[in-house]
Order: sequence, then structure tokens, then C-alpha cells
Amino acid sequence: MIYILEDDDSIRKLVIYALRQTGFEAEGFEAPSQLYKAIGQKMPQLLLLDIMLPEEDGISVLSKLRNKSETRELPIIMLTAKSTEYDKVMGLDSGADDYIAKPFGTMELISRIKALLRRTAKNETIYRVGNLSVDEQKHIVLVESKEVILTLKEYEILLLMIKNQGTVFSRDTLLERIWGYEYDGESRTVDVHIKTLRTKLREAGELIETVRGFGYKIR
Repeated sequence: MIYILEDDDSIRKLVIYALRQTGFEAEGFEAPSQLYKAIGQKMPQLLLLDIMLPEEDGISVLSKLRNKSETRELPIIMLTAKSTEYDKVMGLDSGADDYIAKPFGTMELISRIKALLRRTAKNETIYRVGNLSVDEQKHIVLVESKEVILTLKEYEILLLMIKNQGTVFSRDTLLERIWGYEYDGESRTVDVHIKTLRTKLREAGELIETVRGFGYKIR
């Protein structure tokens, strides 16, 4: 999914049409408040961001997104009528990944988008199930876009299960994989950690299923 924040109706519709014709899912917004609400519901793969906007300018939007853990690494291309070197440098220095000035060709825009997605995909280590996401590279867990603080063992259990969705892990297997083969404690340790993990994950805790008589899995 690609989002475009652009208050010019004709440009927004043209870009959305071009993206969809190329095989991308796309959704457009004319005001920052609409974008923030959409991101809270579904994280896009990439954002096309105009500078001149109602409510607040694009540089301010960019700064806010870069200061939040869930959108810090979101690929962003500045899409603006301003083409002076100062505006370009300001956008890039504020955290934009690329910059394209209006008027632009849709083929060039699509090419830039594909190139940026290829670059960022190389470091993609985010696992998602429903409203739960785990960023393995940054050790960040989000539920409904809000960060959840876990202990190391809780995080390791969650990461193991979310990377192997649908796989049932017995208590013994979890003890071996998380605590190590030399661990000689009780298997109840696993149950205690799972219970705490579910509580911390709030509504996403329901994603951790108990397989009676055996163990646990992420459904």
C-alpha cells in the first residue's frame, strides 16, 4: 500500500491512477489529519508527501513521522512544486528518502518508487500478524501502532513464534530454544512468561493460542 498526501485533487487522483495501473495499492489524502488516522489503522509501504498542505506543511509532517518509532523507517518521497536547492536540501535533511519536483512524469515517479522500495526491502525485518508487529532489527514490538515494552525472554518467545506462524512449540522446545539446553528449571516458567506476554500485548495477546497438552503457537 502506498499513501499520497497531496491537497491538489487532480494530481492526487492522477498519481493514484498511475500507481494502481502499475499494480500498486494506493490511497490518497488531502490533509495531514487524514493521513495520521490512516497510518494508525494500516502502515503503508511508502509515502508520497507534498510540502504545501493545509493544517501543517509537509516538512512538519515528515518530522513527526521520523520522531515516531513505528514510522521512523517509513520510505518517504517528497513530492512538491518547490524545486529550489534549499527546499530540496531541507526535505532531505529532515529525513526524506528522495525528492521529485512538479511537474513530473508518472513513469519517472513509478521508477523512483520501485527503486526506493528495492533499497528498503533489503533491510526489512518486520513481522506482522493482525494488529501486532515485531521489528527484529530494532527490537520494537507494536500493538495498534503503540510500542509495548517486553523483557528479553518475552521478546525472544514472541519473535520465535511470530517468525514461525502456525507452528506449535512445546514447552520443552521453548525452554531449549529460549533458555538453552542446559536450563534445568520447571516447564511452568514458560506458562508464566506466556501469561505475562499476553497481558502486555493487550488485545493482541489473543493471537497466542494454547494447544492443550502440548504448547503454544501464533495463529
